[in-house]
This record gives sequence, structure tokens and C-alpha cells, in this order.
Amino acid sequence: MTVRVPAKVNLQLAVGPAREDGYHDLVNVFHAVALFDEVTVTGAATRPTGGPAGLTAEDASGGGLASHLARVPLDSTNLAWRAAELLARETGADTAVHLHVRKAIPVAGGMAGGSADAAAALVACDAFWGTGLQHRELLALAARLGSDVAFPLLGGTAVGTGRGEVLDPAECGARLHWVFALSAGGLSTPEVFAAYDRIRPGAPAPQGDPVLMTALAQGDARAVGAALGNDLQPAALELRPALAETLDAGRAAGALGAFVSGSGPTCAFLARSAEHAHQVAAAVRSAPDCVHTVTCHGDVPGAVVL
Repeated sequence: MTVRVPAKVNLQLAVGPAREDGYHDLVNVFHAVALFDEVTVTGAATRPTGGPAGLTAEDASGGGLASHLARVPLDSTNLAWRAAELLARETGADTAVHLHVRKAIPVAGGMAGGSADAAAALVACDAFWGTGLQHRELLALAARLGSDVAFPLLGGTAVGTGRGEVLDPAECGARLHWVFALSAGGLSTPEVFAAYDRIRPGAPAPQGDPVLMTALAQGDARAVGAALGNDLQPAALELRPALAETLDAGRAAGALGAFVSGSGPTCAFLARSAEHAHQVAAAVRSAPDCVHTVTCHGDVPGAVVL
């Protein structure tokens, strides 16, 4: 059973102060883009109980993620592995499975690749085992796995609140064209949030941006570009200053918006058209920290069984 799942970019990421449980309240405008991982589930005979018996991964990007693939854990620390274990535990599924991930989403790149794989594993294992969970039940399990795991099940564009797991679908009135500049190394999400807390100790409660939501609904790419925002960007730039040159290269090429995606280090650029996206990609490849670029569009649907 194979499930395809999209990457995401955060069109707005407003971050509140740290909560007592260690999380942060967020207003997170998720946007699914046509950059996909695939998770395939097959039966395995090496374990007497349900859940993963093993996990493998391959680069589906045409060579652009070779360095990223080495950072994919192939054990129980992998979020897709944990998703399969959770589903088996909750449903009593007793057939062991092997998970295989074909990756085109950057690893530790701020595009929720690990979360997307977990979402795909939930859907694929649910179908493989015939557990028949409702969509809302899968969403609830996804929220238990992590703040970003629920959105890839939904796809499209959505506003996430709480710690990002409470989703409200939003309208996107036009196809948006994107460029993503990948870095050789990743950034640790906990380290980025720790830097954010240090830089902005008195952060206010996060608020949504009605200007951005109106621009999205009207399909006004230029207005969307002007309204893009990420509260974590200063922290990501502090930890990886070279990202500033990548952002500057995209702006110089006429990108409508340029920002660090999520906790980084992937940089995202909104282009005027598919043709302009290729021009922006060519420009940002010259930045010292950029090792690969990807062009794609959004929004796109969430996890689908192939």
C-alpha cells in the first residue's frame, strides 16, 4: 500500500511565548505544495506482533537529497515508524509491516517532511490493516504524534492554532508558484525555538493576519508575497547567518516574497509564474549555502492512496 503526501510551507508562522508544557501557541498558515514523499507499507514476517519490522528510505529527488537522506533515522525514532506503532497499538493490528519511504521533501528543512511521512504511514497502515478509522480519528492520532502531522492528512491551505494541530481549512484562490532553496545541513527545531525564546522573551500571544487571508482568498499573489511572515526567521538566521545571502539572492531576482520556511534552513520564494520560478531558482543557486533548488506549485491535496 503506497500513500503520497505533500510538503508544506508556512505562509504565516506567528509564535507565542513558551507554555508550561514546553510547546508554544501558534497561528500557522499551512500551504501544501507539490513536493511529495511516498510511504509504502508491505507485510513482514520478522515480528510476531503488529507495527514496523523495519524501515528503509531512498532519494526520489533525482539526486538533490543525497546528503539529506543520510539524516533519515531508520529505527523507532523515525516519526513514520512511531505512527505505525501507534496505530497498531490503538487498533490491535497484529500483522508486522515494513515501511519504505521515497523522499523528495528535505530532511530537517522546515517543510515537515518527517511529519508528512508519519501522516502517510497512518493512512497506508490503516488501509493495509483494514482498520477502517474515520478521517477524524486519524487526525486525532496525528495530533498525538506531533504538531505538524495532522496537516498533511488535510492538505490544501489551512490555519493551524493551538500548537498547530487544530486546523481550519482556508481558501486559496490561485495557483501559487514556489522556489525552495535547500541547504547542505539541517536546523534542529528545538534549537530554533530555544533561540526564539532567547531573542524574544516577551513574545505576545500569536495573532492571525487578515490581510494575508484576504490575499489568499482573492488569489492575489503579489499581496500574498507582501504579507508572508515567519516569527522564527530571526532565530534561524542567528543560527545560520548564511541564509541571509540566499534570501537576498531571491529578492534580487524579483521574488514576490522571500522567507525561511518554518524552522529552516530551507528558504522559500514566491514567484510570479512558473517561468519566473525557474529564473529565481537559477539566481539563488549561486548563494553559498544553497546546494539544491526545487520549483513547484501549491496548494495541493493531502495524503492520497496511490
